[in-house]
Amino acid sequence: MKHLLSIEQLSRTEIERILRRTAELKTNRGKISAQPLAGQTWALIFSKPSTRTRVSFDVGIRELGGETIYLNAADAQLGRGELIKDTARVLARMIHGAVIRTYAQSDIEEFAEFSGVPTINALTDKEHPCQILGDIFTIIEKRGKIDQAVVAYVGDGVSNTARSWLFAAGKLDFELRIASHKKYQPKKKLLERAGGRVTCTDDVAAAARDADVLYTDIWVSMGKEAEEARREAELGPYWINDSVVKLAKPGAMVMHCLPAHRGQEIDAKTFEQHAQTIFDQAENRLHVQKAILVELAK
Repeated sequence: MKHLLSIEQLSRTEIERILRRTAELKTNRGKISAQPLAGQTWALIFSKPSTRTRVSFDVGIRELGGETIYLNAADAQLGRGELIKDTARVLARMIHGAVIRTYAQSDIEEFAEFSGVPTINALTDKEHPCQILGDIFTIIEKRGKIDQAVVAYVGDGVSNTARSWLFAAGKLDFELRIASHKKYQPKKKLLERAGGRVTCTDDVAAAARDADVLYTDIWVSMGKEAEEARREAELGPYWINDSVVKLAKPGAMVMHCLPAHRGQEIDAKTFEQHAQTIFDQAENRLHVQKAILVELAK
């Protein structure tokens, strides 16, 4: 594995290897001295703001012995129109890897192609692979496995998070149900490309019934702020609350990738009742990203 650009590009074997290593790194955090990134400097290139992603990668790289340098759009010549491929070729002579959080998926793929250094997708408009790998690890950690599970995704079904769930379902043999306004459901071509057992519906109850996991995300992703009022009106019914939880299996996991807007995609009471799971999710980003970094450092 040279880069981690999307769930779609990963094989099942690669995903399973990352998840096994995640378990090892989490169990042994602070107990081992191996530093596979010793002597390396990784660039964190973020065109979008971040809390969990930036901190977890910064801490993870340092715990593995590496150093980080942070660049936002204003700091780099990218913000002044320099071509991605030129920035990539310059940085490749100075850094050992890059973690990129940006808008276009094509930008991160172009950076990986022209830099040649290990490149990690820390979020684009198309995919959020590290988030979903951390989420899958959380489910396995708490339930023992994910294959044969039913995951109900409630909200914007064409967001980057939903798309990564879509590809993950095709790789790992679990059932994914997407409950969303018809306008926000994946197109047939994308569903066929992803494969797997995926159903889309505008009926939240149908998606939630007997589900093992209920999952949601914010309705207004970064870059979509101008659409906020319209999205709130159209996605209003697609949220997780006590009524939805009661339709799922007893003890079903409720997950949210954060940040959470209580009263929109999830109600405050449900969020707090499942806060342990949600914040375990957030922590597991650190461990899964360390596993990815170790895989890329081979």
